Amino acid sequence: MKKTKLPEYFRGYFWDVDFDRLGKSSHYYLIIKRTLDRGDTKSIRWLVKNYGIEKIKEVLLITKDLSRVSGCFWADMLSVGYEKLPCLQKPYSPIHFGLYS
Repeated sequence: MKKTKLPEYFRGYFWDVDFDRLGKSSHYYLIIKRTLDRGDTKSIRWLVKNYGIEKIKEVLLITKDLSRVSGCFWADMLSVGYEKLPCLQKPYSPIHFGLYS
């Protein structure tokens, strides 16, 4: 199956995967999430053009591992309440280091 190529300037965001095997459609979640967390203006423009705001919001509303700073920024930019973002919620079972280890 032929993969839709990502722009070459995205390669630095995907140091931990085989960049040449990433497909725009099949790996949309990883591409959007990683770019929201680490992307520059050029990359964000590419995301909006290729996926649209609604698809980006969809990923934002389900990802738990976006940084807190990025989560707050994108919540403000896309008018999404902080309480709706899993990445901004407190952990379900916090680990109190030193008490049980």
